Amino acid sequence: MKAPGVRRWLALGALAVAMLTIGLDVTVLTVALPTLAGDLNAGTGALQWFSSAYTLALAAVMLPAGALGDRYGRKKVLLAALLVFGVASVACAFAATSGQLIAARAVLGIGAAAMMPLSMAVLPGLFPDPAERQRALTVWITSTAIGLPLGPIVGGWLLQNFWWGSVFLLNVPLVIVGAIAVALLVPESRSENVFRIDLPGVVLSAAGMLGFTYGFIRLGEEGWGNGPAWLAVAAGVALLAGFALWQRRAAHPLVDTGLFAAPGFRWGTLYMVVINFAMFGLFFTMPQYFQAVLGADALGSGLRLLPLIGGLLIGTRVVDKLLPKTGARVAITTGFALLTVGLVLGALITADRGYGLAATSLTVLGMGMGFVMPTAMGLAMSDLSAERAGSGSGLLQAVRQAAGTIGVAVLGTVLSTQYRSELGELNRDPIADGVNAGVAVAEQSGDAGVLEHVQTAFTGGMSAMLWACAAVTLLVTALAPLLTRPVRELKPMQPDAAESVHAG
Repeated sequence: MKAPGVRRWLALGALAVAMLTIGLDVTVLTVALPTLAGDLNAGTGALQWFSSAYTLALAAVMLPAGALGDRYGRKKVLLAALLVFGVASVACAFAATSGQLIAARAVLGIGAAAMMPLSMAVLPGLFPDPAERQRALTVWITSTAIGLPLGPIVGGWLLQNFWWGSVFLLNVPLVIVGAIAVALLVPESRSENVFRIDLPGVVLSAAGMLGFTYGFIRLGEEGWGNGPAWLAVAAGVALLAGFALWQRRAAHPLVDTGLFAAPGFRWGTLYMVVINFAMFGLFFTMPQYFQAVLGADALGSGLRLLPLIGGLLIGTRVVDKLLPKTGARVAITTGFALLTVGLVLGALITADRGYGLAATSLTVLGMGMGFVMPTAMGLAMSDLSAERAGSGSGLLQAVRQAAGTIGVAVLGTVLSTQYRSELGELNRDPIADGVNAGVAVAEQSGDAGVLEHVQTAFTGGMSAMLWACAAVTLLVTALAPLLTRPVRELKPMQPDAAESVHAG
């Protein structure tokens, strides 16, 4: 039985609050890293693991978490995940050593790994009508996306006024509000068919995602010649291949890999993968540009991302009106065209330009994100029944996570390679480590020429990376009209699948 009208939208608000915490947590750490380095005596390796521990846990647990929700109840598992996320946030805030913070970040990733697919998995049951479901997905994805640029803004303000642990305590009130609202408003749902959890599939998927993700993280940090990193990638690929083969034989597979045969799920997932690729280029380079080239502090860097939120809100409002009239094909194509324009504008930024071009680039990028993200998610979700919504959502999010990790390695290497190439005679440690280290050396020496050279080299690397992103989005812009079916053709959920949602 579906939830009453008002209750459904209030439940959606609760899920949006929960997803906002994840969006914030992804980027809020970036502004706290310099403070953590000093207060916890954390070296470069520890700083990398503050992020990597979260990413690895997220990748390893996402697929099993979706299946657990299908089997035991999505609301129960989602509430447990919110509790884990809240407790881990407190543990992060009061960590006394780097090791404690790394462990707490891993637990935080486990909580997020269940929150992401299950908060999305309850939407088909709450909104079986395709038009309402698309609107709900727009709200869901917007809450996540807005959290990303808000993270540096909120984190920068907190660091200016409180101690570094406050950036993690920020999660706690949001988690409490989200958990209470989910408990009261979200109906319980689970698969009608009682099935055993596929334990071999859990082990193979978790180990494969762990090895694959770890390998690409190391490649992004150490370069493409790192042998142990390639061994980890190879082991991860082998385990994931074994997982795919096992899923074809298992009586109750962890995920339905046949979903990729459905065009909506296949192309919707591809579009989400590509936009994650473009978003990495944005979030990795722009804050560094604001701080190292424009001289902004942490809060100022976050505030300069506000045009992205403005563009995102415009894009989602427009696409909400556009979809029923023109269909997904027009929305996806327009969105990727806007993303391409925004990335090209970003690639034209030079060290001697002001903030205006960056602000324009961010606004256009936000509009493109607003067009593509909810539409692509709607395409993917249209092929998921409530029966296996958890495992299907987990598969979608796991593919996005894996692709994002590859993007970090590939685009990070493009940036660092071009940066070092343009350094010329300054290509030496510690300047070659990155623009922040280069600016610090230049400021300590008081050499304005070195500072200008380092900043110019960084914008050259940023330009090369954003051109690479633009080439990918341009290709998708050209292919999208051929691959995408209109939203008006999306099918409603089957009645027997919708009935697997029971009021809690």
